Amino acid sequence: MSKEKPEEIKEEEVLEEAPETEKETKEPTLEDKLKDTKDQLLRTAAEYANYRARSAKEKEQTYSNAKGNVVAEILPVIDNLERALSGEGNDYDALKQGVQMTMDGLMAALEKLGVEQYGESGDAFDPNFHHAVMHIEDESLGENVICDVFQKGYKLGDRVIRAAMVKTAN
Repeated sequence: MSKEKPEEIKEEEVLEEAPETEKETKEPTLEDKLKDTKDQLLRTAAEYANYRARSAKEKEQTYSNAKGNVVAEILPVIDNLERALSGEGNDYDALKQGVQMTMDGLMAALEKLGVEQYGESGDAFDPNFHHAVMHIEDESLGENVICDVFQKGYKLGDRVIRAAMVKTAN
C-alpha cells in the first residue's frame, strides 16, 4: 500500500473558490435604510401614544385623589354642623360655641391642606393679593393701608385662590 501524501490546500485557493453569500457582501440599500427608519418612527409614535395615555390616566387619578383628600378633611366639619342643627335646645351660647368650634375645625382642615387665610386691618395694600372696593381719606392711617376687610383672602402656596376684599385708606 502506498501512502499518498494528501495534497496541501493553500488558504488562498480556498478563499478564491468559496462562493460568497449575498448577505456577507450586501450593503444596506436605501430601501432597507428607509424601512428601518420607518420602523423606528412607528415604534416611537406608538411609545409616545402610550406615554400620553399613561400620563392622562395618572393626571386624572391625581386630580381624583386630591378631591377625595379635600372632602375627607371637610367631612368632620359637616358632621359638626349637622349635630349643631339637630340640637333641640334654645341655648344661644351653646350654639355659638358649637359654631365657633366648627369654624376652628374648618380652619384647621384648610391649614392641613396648605390653604392660608390673609387680609387683616392694618396690613399694607397689595393689588396682587387684595381687591380694593372702597377708599377713604384718613390722616390717622398710613398710605395704602387696609382699614377694613369685607372678605378674607385665601391662598394655596403662592397661588391666590381668592383675593381679600378690602377698604383702603389714603
